[in-house]
Amino acid sequence: MIRALYTAASGMNAQQANIDNVAHNIANVNTSGFKKTHMQFEDLVYQETRVPGSPTSVAGESPVGLATGLGTRPLASSRDFSSGNLRATNAPLDLAIEGDGFFKVTLPDGTTGYTRAGALVRDAQGMLVTMSGYPLEPQIAVPENATSVSISREGIVSAAIAGQNGAQQLGNIELATFQNPAGLKATGGNIFVTTTASGEPQAGAPGTDGRGTIAQGFLEDSNVSVVEEMVNMILGQRAYEANSKVIRAADEMLAQVNNLVR
Repeated sequence: MIRALYTAASGMNAQQANIDNVAHNIANVNTSGFKKTHMQFEDLVYQETRVPGSPTSVAGESPVGLATGLGTRPLASSRDFSSGNLRATNAPLDLAIEGDGFFKVTLPDGTTGYTRAGALVRDAQGMLVTMSGYPLEPQIAVPENATSVSISREGIVSAAIAGQNGAQQLGNIELATFQNPAGLKATGGNIFVTTTASGEPQAGAPGTDGRGTIAQGFLEDSNVSVVEEMVNMILGQRAYEANSKVIRAADEMLAQVNNLVR
């Protein structure tokens, strides 16, 4: 019965982590480019009383064993990189990726970060930067006298300059893909960084080697489904409640043992 207390407590801790994950997903339902996560669990070690195949007689053996599980624990929070819905904004510097890939940005420490959030603006020097001020990599500068900016599906950035005939090409936007995007580390601010699990980035032009293309005037919404998260929340809440009832039942059984009269 003491073992049941600790086993059920491990289940409550696991479901608390599950609810925390659901809360994080729902909180970011309106975050552009956000990718939801799923909690993965694993069972703990087993206390074996009898191993399958143990001899029961000279000629016989046990067809099954006897083992008692000791609970569960969170194993991983796997990120779902499926695409979210594209939302038209008609802003010329709002970009969405149709397919696989990440925008490359330069972080304050000089390293490269990766993001699916394509809401860009021009800074004081005319550089294209994210809402957090991280410049695109490679950097692209828009002249001050540019009257309009166009970005092709292949990432070619052009601008119409006042007093000039034709559009002037300013640069190319690159996208990066990964062998294992689930291995990327989320650092907050819609930014991911590489790890040994993600593998090295494969950067190149949009629309090549399996990379997605760019849609100008659109943003990618979060891929969180509120209905799905509400169902997960209900399931997690009921599982938490069931584990708490196991603790209550074990406590009542211990109380009966303590109240036994010789």
